[in-house]
Amino acid sequence: MENIKPWVVLVCISAIFFNTGNATRPRSFSRFPAILVFGDSTVDSGNNNEIDTLFKANFRPYGIDYHGHTPTGRFSDGRLIPDFLASILKIKHSVPPFLKPNLSDHEIVTGVSFASSGSGYDDVTNDVFQVISFPKQIDMFRNYTARLRRIVGERKAKKIVGGALVVISSGTNDISTLRMDKNDTRYQDFLLNKVQTFTKQLYDLGCRSMIVASLPPIGCLPIQMTTKQQLPSHRRCLHNQNLYSHSYNQKLARTLSLVQAKLSGSKIVYADIYKPLMNMIHHPLKYGFVETNKGCCGTGFVEMGPAVQSNDSDMSNSFSVLVLGCCSSQPVNLPLSYEIHREEGSAQVPVVHAREILEIAWDFIVWKDNIIWEKSFKHIFLLFSSGWQ
Repeated sequence: MENIKPWVVLVCISAIFFNTGNATRPRSFSRFPAILVFGDSTVDSGNNNEIDTLFKANFRPYGIDYHGHTPTGRFSDGRLIPDFLASILKIKHSVPPFLKPNLSDHEIVTGVSFASSGSGYDDVTNDVFQVISFPKQIDMFRNYTARLRRIVGERKAKKIVGGALVVISSGTNDISTLRMDKNDTRYQDFLLNKVQTFTKQLYDLGCRSMIVASLPPIGCLPIQMTTKQQLPSHRRCLHNQNLYSHSYNQKLARTLSLVQAKLSGSKIVYADIYKPLMNMIHHPLKYGFVETNKGCCGTGFVEMGPAVQSNDSDMSNSFSVLVLGCCSSQPVNLPLSYEIHREEGSAQVPVVHAREILEIAWDFIVWKDNIIWEKSFKHIFLLFSSGWQ
């Protein structure tokens, strides 16, 4: 595709909107006053910037497609799933890290992320990588609620926490370091007990609406294919690791259903990201991707955190499902966010209106010398196909 001037994109977007958006559709107003996020690099918006760990993403090429092309500490080229959820639910554009210096009162009131890249449910994982454990994330949440009470008062703070959407995404770092035997499920049960403990703690602290993400297909992560493939030259997803992930996910769904039944007034939703990711990996062209078995940048085999050595053009030209060795790219995070939104059931159809779709689409426009590249069109089309039914 030839290079195209910016005004052409705006005309095309407008045409798509007016041709598809004239029918009357119910507007999806958020019933969540805030979003609160716990977990690992899939949902850490920058807390690791403020701690002494090697697991950081506050440098290029991370953030190349974020507003201002600025690395924020997110292990992505742009926004994460909680950021898109916050936009879709009309809470705010993105979710700041709780440890952000000079965090504003408004940011506190509408929610933050307590997540830490490299963390897991298992304390051994957290100790190895020197990151913020789940118990410490809950301690941070307690500090958050204390500040929230000072800002809005006891009664309103309780209402905000009780009405907030809690997003939990963890477990990948725990399981990816194992030598997996699909017949040995003891470690799965250990992690699931941790999930029950943490969801109960959050419930006791006032949270009522929670989304708990499944594991991804761990055997398809580039770093896993590189380090655990018997023949590294034959790059394909590791079947045994994916079986283990799938088995854990089935148990997680059952566990969350049981936990919800025990916690009066709670809504605890299992969010399946495994199936949509596998669909993107098996049918990449359908979603505007080309590369599925390595990350976008450097060699794409193992790089993450301090091992990243790449330049901006690697990521800007990327058509990869994954960023570097481990994490999903922004064009993947958006449709996954819509899937989670549907599963949560806060609206029958996630509707995005013209101004909002343009604001989100802006994140997908890749600029160079005042020219928009072909990548922009593929992922803007993905945006529309995800946002409109």
